Amino acid sequence: MAGHWQHETAVVDEGAQLGEGTKVWHFAHVCAQARIGDGCSLGQGVFVGNDVRLGNRVRVQNHVSIYDAVRLEDDVFCGPSMVFTNVRNPRAAVSRKDEYKPTVVRRGATLGANCTVVCGHTVGEYAFIAAGAVVTADVPAFALMMGVPARRAGWMSAHGERLDLPATGQGEAACPATGERYRLDGEVLTRCSSST
Repeated sequence: MAGHWQHETAVVDEGAQLGEGTKVWHFAHVCAQARIGDGCSLGQGVFVGNDVRLGNRVRVQNHVSIYDAVRLEDDVFCGPSMVFTNVRNPRAAVSRKDEYKPTVVRRGATLGANCTVVCGHTVGEYAFIAAGAVVTADVPAFALMMGVPARRAGWMSAHGERLDLPATGQGEAACPATGERYRLDGEVLTRCSSST
């Protein structure tokens, strides 16, 4: 576990693997079989389960629990108090540890404060889940999702700027911050050029 930093109140169980430059803040707990990449930040009160994998430069804000069967790729942002689940039909009196449903959050995605990602779904790369939204289905790359249940309200650039495009249809737009261009074809958004 050399190369990471942890606050004196944090608990990192023996066997956990934390990458170079990763920081574990106040009262966080990382379980023994967790695998966490380089340059990550785990905020106050974060819990990371055993069967959890985090890529590089993942930012987990305060009071987020990342339960078994969750995978976060590089550069994922988890806002304060957002929620992951790993069982679809939990009961206190019924053990369902062999029924965990995997959740995958692709590279560069943002999960806003207090949103919920119901287990068994994939959040596409650079998708943006708005604060308080509840994800109950797979999310396409670059999609802006809002509401309960979350519905596509538009599209976001890789830089995190809303694109001037409808939620579905045809068109092209440039990121207002970088100039990078994107093309919408029905319900799929792709990058069509880099900024110059």
